[in-house]
Amino acid sequence: MNTRMALLLCAVTFLSTFAACSEEKEHTAPAINPEDSVAMMISYGVNTLISDSGIIKYRIVTEKWEVNPNRQPSRWIFEKGLLLEQFDLAMHIQSYIQCDTAYYYDVLKLWELHGRVRILTKKGLRFSSEELFWDERSHEIYSNRYSHLITSDKELHGNRFRSDENMTKYSVKTSKGYFDRKEIDKSGDKKEPADSARVRGRQPKQPRRIPNN
Repeated sequence: MNTRMALLLCAVTFLSTFAACSEEKEHTAPAINPEDSVAMMISYGVNTLISDSGIIKYRIVTEKWEVNPNRQPSRWIFEKGLLLEQFDLAMHIQSYIQCDTAYYYDVLKLWELHGRVRILTKKGLRFSSEELFWDERSHEIYSNRYSHLITSDKELHGNRFRSDENMTKYSVKTSKGYFDRKEIDKSGDKKEPADSARVRGRQPKQPRRIPNN
């Protein structure tokens, strides 16, 4: 899997498989009313390693995980927080996603993260905000809350964040930040010398010695 938010994508695959297995079990008690929002499954203390091609690559940790297809819209609820990690072959953490509360709307294919949202990508980008959405249908990640991004050569702050799901092409509006001077130089923009204003303006006259009579 690539860096297109691989942790969340892995969670979707894993949770979808788990939910499908749960649906095969026979329920001994019928639903009380169609309007009820009773959860189909609630699990506590989830700490699961996930393998890919026989190699452990991911871990999902949550204190409470609820699968509830009776709510409108249908959703999975992680109200006690969610942590998703991705490992390299040496079991070192390559990237992670964590938040205080998460919802996954399985029909809408939409993730909604709240609280202390923190992300680290494989390429070293660090993201933090109080809110984040990932729309799997449009392949877009976005937030309308204050967001903070840090890379090896820049730091950005802003109130409107938009990105592709790889978090490689992004924009921050109402922003302020720091850019490495090397990046500006590569773009071809040249800074004027500090004294360029004096060079363009009228040159001061050189003092002239007046001979004594």
